[in-house]
Amino acid sequence: MGRRQDLVDTALRLFYEHGIHAIGINQVLQEAGVAKQTLYNHFESKDSLVEAAVEHRDNLFFDWLETRMNSRPAGREALMEMFDAVHDWFNNRVPTLHRFYGCFFINTCGEYSDPEHPVHKRCAAHKARVFELLKVHARDVCSSETEAEELANALFLLKEGAIVKAHVEGDLDAALKAKAIASRMISPH
Repeated sequence: MGRRQDLVDTALRLFYEHGIHAIGINQVLQEAGVAKQTLYNHFESKDSLVEAAVEHRDNLFFDWLETRMNSRPAGREALMEMFDAVHDWFNNRVPTLHRFYGCFFINTCGEYSDPEHPVHKRCAAHKARVFELLKVHARDVCSSETEAEELANALFLLKEGAIVKAHVEGDLDAALKAKAIASRMISPH
């Protein structure tokens, strides 16, 4: 693993656990074991390191979720698997995603609230990417594109709500509760 990736991995872990603005560059450098010059050889600023961390988390999370969903038959079973996957994440059974501290993208948007900021835009792109994955599977259980869009929206909102409920209230079964609601929603399709 290269020094750039060491920096990104360390920054992501620290930003996710403590918040971006709570972590200074010197702490990232110290924990990554790299010199300040190495940081600036790879990143022009802390924000560019944050963007790289968001992009890395996006790839880690999306690849994991897509793999989990695609391990089941397309459509209803894949959509239900999403909730099981998220339940595993909440309960710290997904080592590649680290210990659960809520949604990194939601947390990051709380620190970069300007929707035009590049970091905020990267977080929004992640959410859109996950939504599109849900829509792919929703198309397999719906009779029209409109229905698929509506179902994907509903499931996406259930997933996002479960994340917030798990993080804010400590309800580590929130994904299973959302899955039960989703199961009833999909039945008519």
